Amino acid sequence: MQNLKKYLLLSAFSLGIISCQNSDDNPVANNVTLEFNNTFKNTTIILGGSTSAMATTNTSAEGQVHHFSELKYVISNIRLIKADGNEVPYKINDLDQGATVIDQSKPETLRYILSNIPAGEYKRIKFGLGVKRDLNVLDQVRFPKFYATAGANDTQMMWEWGAGYRFTKIEGFYGTDNKQMSIHTGSTIKGSEGNFTQGVDAYREVTLDLPKNAIVDNKAPKITVKADFDKLLTGKINTIVLVTGTGSDGNATPNIHTANQMIKFVDNLGGNGSSDISGMFSVSSVEN
Repeated sequence: MQNLKKYLLLSAFSLGIISCQNSDDNPVANNVTLEFNNTFKNTTIILGGSTSAMATTNTSAEGQVHHFSELKYVISNIRLIKADGNEVPYKINDLDQGATVIDQSKPETLRYILSNIPAGEYKRIKFGLGVKRDLNVLDQVRFPKFYATAGANDTQMMWEWGAGYRFTKIEGFYGTDNKQMSIHTGSTIKGSEGNFTQGVDAYREVTLDLPKNAIVDNKAPKITVKADFDKLLTGKINTIVLVTGTGSDGNATPNIHTANQMIKFVDNLGGNGSSDISGMFSVSSVEN
């Protein structure tokens, strides 16, 4: 009887080891964390008011000093690309579960967790800056969580006329005399209620190569995405000089700058989709 007990205990222990080995050697899925680092060049941005001594300042290629008091943008339509080229979409048609508002004033929003990602090696990431056309409606019933987040008093990522979401919201100051800078981007519409059509499309697809493959297995990798807002004014596409008043391509006030003027900022931030598919974004590190 004593030998039988020893045999049964040894068998159970062996099965436990085999089970753990199988679990580790053949993982099914795990999380991937996206961590966003908003910078001017290589310096992480600190927000501040017009006279703040703590705010991170930046100088454009044209010599304009500027800093931000508010910095928000929408990330959605996330896809991970495996080493073999297969694309793994992440809840791309669900703004509640697959989109987020990155808000520099709220550190908890700078880390976004993709859950239940299939095991494998990933070499590239794609995502949208903004909300793609077919989802860019203020639908409180379909996506109540994202609607509430975007519409909160301290977020305000909706256009006042109720046509869709703001994709980027930047407030701050520029020049030696701290003139107000207010740059909001987002797709526009034409027509009247019940007969709206797409105007300017400010949604941008961003594609980034990873410096090394992100390995999803029994460990959960972290991908650090750098957003370099130095490119707001000194981009790969456009060099912008901010002015106050109407009729300028560099107008810093969204209620009077035109959609075409806005697109210059959009192309700097998110790329133009052809010659530039990364805009201000890059992947600075992958931790497996």
